[in-house]
Amino acid sequence: MHNIDIDLVEMTLDVMKYAINRITHTDPELGVPKKAEELKAQVGETITQKGIGGEKAFELFKDVFIKATVPIDHPRHLAFVPAAPTRAAIMFDLVTSASSIHGAYWMEGAGGIFCENEAMRWLVSLTGLPEGAFGVFTSGGTAANLSAIVTARETWRTKEENRGKKGMVLTSVGAHSSIKAMAKVADVDVFLVDTEDRLSGSQLADTINNLEAKDRERLFAVVGTGGTTNAGIIDDLEGIAEVCQQESLWFHIDAAYGGGALLADSVRHLFKGIEHADSITIDPHKWLFSPYDCGAVIYRDPELAKKAHSQEGSYLDIFKDEGAHGFNPADYQIQLTRRVRGLPLWFSLAMHGTDKYKWAVEEGITLANKAGEMITREDHVELVRDPSLSCVLFRRKGWTPEDYRDWTYKNHRDGIALVTPTKWKVGDTYETVARFCFINPHTTKNDIQIVLDTMK
Repeated sequence: MHNIDIDLVEMTLDVMKYAINRITHTDPELGVPKKAEELKAQVGETITQKGIGGEKAFELFKDVFIKATVPIDHPRHLAFVPAAPTRAAIMFDLVTSASSIHGAYWMEGAGGIFCENEAMRWLVSLTGLPEGAFGVFTSGGTAANLSAIVTARETWRTKEENRGKKGMVLTSVGAHSSIKAMAKVADVDVFLVDTEDRLSGSQLADTINNLEAKDRERLFAVVGTGGTTNAGIIDDLEGIAEVCQQESLWFHIDAAYGGGALLADSVRHLFKGIEHADSITIDPHKWLFSPYDCGAVIYRDPELAKKAHSQEGSYLDIFKDEGAHGFNPADYQIQLTRRVRGLPLWFSLAMHGTDKYKWAVEEGITLANKAGEMITREDHVELVRDPSLSCVLFRRKGWTPEDYRDWTYKNHRDGIALVTPTKWKVGDTYETVARFCFINPHTTKNDIQIVLDTMK
């Protein structure tokens, strides 16, 4: 046992050295994925009866496995919705794991949950929701959206005439893929409004008025988007809210990506109407600089969520006893077992202050606008639409979809950047175009120019 303890100490030192090195480098190597067969040939069997030892396993991770991944905080990782967790948040993610806190119930995790709730109060304050609104941290946007829609569905089903009906949710084509995915899990249908651009209140009203009577009876919720993943577009939240109020529909806003922009004075007005939502999704691991995984779902009336999600079991009774009185995150979303994933956000906010967060979000918006200006000055590329939030859609003149694909893979293989194409509807057809998404405040104009030059 004594030798094992020494080995653990040495292993801990190795891990901390790696973590310190990783945290202090803001421009890590851009890894390239390999086929499973290639990795297997390089490392052989890693799970054996006797074990290969911590030193060997960690060596394989550093020398092989990590090089087959793409660091989400690389300054030229501009695909999908990247992330750029603060060094403080990364560091405290280590502390969170090492502290081994179960974050489902107050009885076990009171101190950690208290810190999470401090961060959540700040997050709720950004939305403008009324007093009493509150939320809980989840594993990401899909879990948050699912938790919100299940709450909406169960609230709808409390009415006698809706029991036994299969409900329906209405959203736009531009909504995140998780809306359709979570609808399958919740066993509800999705009706899509055929627009990838801004969904307006008038479009929503017309769509509802044109529904068949049987579908109108099944409609219980509308999902608006506060910053589409593809183009950073914010729906007409105020107009949608008015329609939902008139039609007695639950109004959920998926602001998983764009929610961070509520901090930015330059674009805050675009979210007018978010304060009327019944539920909101925001992912701190996207534009609020937390490590994966950290989403959040916020409710106007948390008691409705508690009625929908609170689990019952004789083994859980003690957690709900007066002696364990406190906020139980497991009661407000789909997951019972959960880590206190809001702790790194709390620590980073406490360390840096909210002004620093505001600056970092504004920097992403500034980078997008700078990229737009740079693209307009180049002869070989052109904007598809004006930048929105931190997203920029542009095309390389004369390129085919295959050209975009080959360009993406070559840049990745060469360790230059990860920038992937997407599709955008132009007229009646979808065109393959290039896309930037800026999250990382360490990205520079030079990084943007490097990528644009690879398209010449």
